[in-house]
Amino acid sequence: MLSWLTQTGMGQALSTFFISMIPVIELRGGLPYGIALGLDYPVALSMAVLGNMVPVPFIIVYIRRVFRWLRRISPWCERIVSALERKAHLKGRTVQKYSALGLCILVAIPLPGTGAWTGALVAAILDTRLKRAIPAIFLGVCIAAAIMTTVTFGLLTIF
Repeated sequence: MLSWLTQTGMGQALSTFFISMIPVIELRGGLPYGIALGLDYPVALSMAVLGNMVPVPFIIVYIRRVFRWLRRISPWCERIVSALERKAHLKGRTVQKYSALGLCILVAIPLPGTGAWTGALVAAILDTRLKRAIPAIFLGVCIAAAIMTTVTFGLLTIF
């Protein structure tokens, strides 16, 4: 039934887009996935970057409200929100020190615990304005895409 997601060009592009929206996986999983499906590199790259960027403004604008709401639900949610805020504050120290460049570097490193979702969370916790945070996060996503492209095509030539 869902075979069109991996058997048609449009399905492959959409699945790459949606996989790149998932926290932790983000572009660092979406771009290699799209290339592995056989998408042309420019299509895989654009879908991965766009998919990775779509949640960013929503996270920056709404995450504090979501956290407040989650805190009221249960003690379990309170612990999760507190852990996320601690993580954001720890990463936020570097971002505060280097401002937009620090945010860009945080997003650019394609490792777990970094990326656009973490960058957006840190920007929200630090009350960074959208017009300052979005370009820094976008540049970081583009740098991460360049790194993942190098890794992906490097691994493909090895195998």
